[in-house]
Amino acid sequence: MSTDRLISYSEAINEALQEEMRRDADIVLMGEDIGSYGGVFKVTKGLYNEFGAERVIDMPISETGFIGAGVGAAMTGLIPIIEIMWIDFTLVALDQIVNQAAKMKYMSGGQTSIPLVIRTQGGGGRGNGAQHSQSLETIFAHIPGLKVVAPSTPYDAKGLLKSAVREGSPVIFIEHKMLYNQKGHVPLESYTIPLGQADIKRRGKDVTIVTLSRMVPFSLEAAELLSKEGIEVEVIDLRTLVPLDIAAVIQSVKQTHRLVIVHEATGAYGWGAEISARIQEEAFDELDAPIIRVTAENTPVPYNMNLEKEMLPQTIDIVNAVRKTIR
Repeated sequence: MSTDRLISYSEAINEALQEEMRRDADIVLMGEDIGSYGGVFKVTKGLYNEFGAERVIDMPISETGFIGAGVGAAMTGLIPIIEIMWIDFTLVALDQIVNQAAKMKYMSGGQTSIPLVIRTQGGGGRGNGAQHSQSLETIFAHIPGLKVVAPSTPYDAKGLLKSAVREGSPVIFIEHKMLYNQKGHVPLESYTIPLGQADIKRRGKDVTIVTLSRMVPFSLEAAELLSKEGIEVEVIDLRTLVPLDIAAVIQSVKQTHRLVIVHEATGAYGWGAEISARIQEEAFDELDAPIIRVTAENTPVPYNMNLEKEMLPQTIDIVNAVRKTIR
């Protein structure tokens, strides 16, 4: 019998790490301040006490160095889970991620696997400025050999992280800083969620919204407001960009005939453009209105929180986009 509890997004990730480390002694954690300090967002709290310094490894401030070390460790039989405390700092180690981790299996003819998870957090909402607030998921989704995950709920975060750890290939696991304290229902029993399986967070017949991460609760709030106007919105949470569950999007568009894509990243060359292109190619005849994208403005994220709010998508922007596609 399932035992359901309300726990936070960060607690769900912590549980996933704990359960997987107990299951497999080859799993090691690497990152800055993840040991006795418990991580800058306290996601690894308590793991150092249980598993010790040999498996929860505090690293120096050198993303290039410890991601490179993680790639080497993965090649030789370990399963490293590396924490990069801000997704912005993954850019320091793009060579290790893009040219080494992503390509090693291909370049070795399948003889070398890289069972590696890079946990990081992205997005705005805290006034952290242009170098600590970016949404860079599309960069990694563009690279063959990388899988990209961005959960929106505690339930999804736990189940998807456990699957990412068992995937046997490099996974970029993106957590949103504004979701860490959000609570949701999570079973006490162990479970996994397959990568590449979108989730319908709300059923509707009039318009499809496709989104992920923090924009899921924004889209659900917009859908609730629109329902008072008689507009029923279906909200699809992709959960992963790679693999991409385009079939779920097409199935929904066949029912609603309208599509709004919502993401926190800037609009130009974002993953929303990829979804739009795929629907144009594979389900054009199902559309009764142009596809609309709701995205951040094409500018660096402001430090001032009022300006940041203006720059990032808000619930009202989603509401207005849905109204536009209906009319």
